[in-house]
Amino acid sequence: MQYIERSITNLNWETLVLVGCIVLITIVKALYPKRFVDLIHLPVSNNFFITKGKYEKLTNSFNFLLFANQILSLSLFSFLFYLKDSEANFRIFIQIVTFILVFVFTKVSVEKIIGNIFSIEKLIDQYTYEKLAYRNLLAILLLFTNLFLYYSVKYNQEILIIISAFFVLFNCIILVYSYKKHRSLLFSNFFYFLLYLCTLEISPYLILYKTIV
Repeated sequence: MQYIERSITNLNWETLVLVGCIVLITIVKALYPKRFVDLIHLPVSNNFFITKGKYEKLTNSFNFLLFANQILSLSLFSFLFYLKDSEANFRIFIQIVTFILVFVFTKVSVEKIIGNIFSIEKLIDQYTYEKLAYRNLLAILLLFTNLFLYYSVKYNQEILIIISAFFVLFNCIILVYSYKKHRSLLFSNFFYFLLYLCTLEISPYLILYKTIV
């Protein structure tokens, strides 16, 4: 009897993180099937925001699980820029996750403070919720993008930059749509809106870009 050597590849931490993201999305789909479908159809339907009648808390399990996937998927994609570095390892990934979490929570906290100062807490909460919903949807798309980049497609820095530009463009479209939705209120407070736009929607991402570069 001849024995055939069978090669078994060990699971690396990237695979475990990707599987973890898939598990998170599966749990959300199982617990909130209707909400999940509405989220997927968000680009063509507004049912996700209409069905609840009012905006949910940002900290409920639906948002929390999808936010976790958002952070992990974005961190995995960012880690691809470091893979050619011989020192790229799990420690670098944890640093990326930590940086993104600090960045997001700092930005949301400042938005909440501004909302309290100008007595527009409800508007800020609604605006933040809308951005979170669209970005959770983007994160699901980013997860499948990561699967292709890690296991199917030979990529280079140019491809990563193009994909990044696509997601940045989509994010800009989300912001424009949200501003258009609340244009009457924004134009009546145009100075504060301009200040907010420069301080919390442009400057933080410029700082993030410079930090990554």
